[in-house]
Amino acid sequence: MLHQRVDATGAVVSYRSAMDLTTVRERLRRVPAPVVDAGLAVGTAAVTAAAVHVAVEPHATPPDALAYLLAVSFGAVLLVRRRWPLGVFAAANLLLFVYYSLGYPGMSPAIPLGVALYTAAAAGHLRWGLLSTAFYMIAGAVVVGLREHTPALEVLTLFLPQASLMVALLLLGDAVRSRRGWQAEVRERLARVEADREREAQRRVERERLRIARELHDVLAHTIAVVTVQAGVAADVLAESPEQARAALRAIRSASREAMAELKATVGVLRAGERDGEQAPRTPSPGLGQLGGLLDAARERGLTVEAEVAGEPRPLPALVDLTAYRIVQESLTNVGRHAGGAAATVTIRYEPGAVVVEVDDDGQGPGPEPADGHQGFGLAGMAERSAALGGSLEAGPRPGGGFRVRAWLPLVGTAT
Repeated sequence: MLHQRVDATGAVVSYRSAMDLTTVRERLRRVPAPVVDAGLAVGTAAVTAAAVHVAVEPHATPPDALAYLLAVSFGAVLLVRRRWPLGVFAAANLLLFVYYSLGYPGMSPAIPLGVALYTAAAAGHLRWGLLSTAFYMIAGAVVVGLREHTPALEVLTLFLPQASLMVALLLLGDAVRSRRGWQAEVRERLARVEADREREAQRRVERERLRIARELHDVLAHTIAVVTVQAGVAADVLAESPEQARAALRAIRSASREAMAELKATVGVLRAGERDGEQAPRTPSPGLGQLGGLLDAARERGLTVEAEVAGEPRPLPALVDLTAYRIVQESLTNVGRHAGGAAATVTIRYEPGAVVVEVDDDGQGPGPEPADGHQGFGLAGMAERSAALGGSLEAGPRPGGGFRVRAWLPLVGTAT
């Protein structure tokens, strides 16, 4: 806090005190509660005893040991004011009533009841404090006015400051209660916000893990299926047709290189971040623009694949384009894995607000669920991708035989 003083030459000198109000408040908060209550108890007892000692009233009983014992008791009950605020308030009122009933010299009720009034109001018992204040003020005014025939103006002058002090203590306690309630509410809100933030972060982590799992599955499952099929072909024809075996090995090498490139691109996207203030470069995600290469690769593996396009082709949002490509890729992988030498037809249908991807084959489909209950992630991953865009996916046997995968992917509300 900035202060000013006048030095010996008459000049005004400004200086900053070593302890301002905020520092005092913070230091007081560090004082243990029992120490504070003990200090209030001793102070109340001492001030009340002094008020009893100096009190003068005609025809009053002179203060004796009991009067001073009652004065000390006003302070003693304050030692438990935090645990039983209303009980301490009632005990202080009872002690004061006993003091007045024994005819000892009158003193201001604000002296012995001040801390008890504040404590009761801070605990939410403002009404009882106001009733007690009104009772003592009215009773005192009646006794002084009628018994001593004191003029009304003097009675008002005598009791108005006392009533004002007691009401001020009550309002202070109620203000402290309100502030504590507000602070508790703020802390609760902050805790809820932090909990919501943590839950949202956890949801984002889970969604990202699922996305990574889908990407890695789509990249690796396709390549592993190709390698498995072509390796079997090479092993079967190695002795009889070395040229066909070499073709199978070349297909394995090509698929492996393609998988390595795509896996590298995927990991690069996942690890990309801000580098020297610039966005790290990212390899474009595959889409229906690369559908021809995907179909050629399937044909090299021995599949008979035809493609049909219905509607007016147009650029698609990036997520829709990638999802459509992955669905075709996974569907053809399943055809090669489960349908043997089946033929497949890939149909891309452009509708006004959506794109439909349909893959039909004349094989047997994925087959029954394994005995251990474990099911592959291909169909589940395609369904999750479609649902993430607000679309749908249907997969199952066709009425005329074979298997069909049909995905409906909306374009509205999808980020490009």
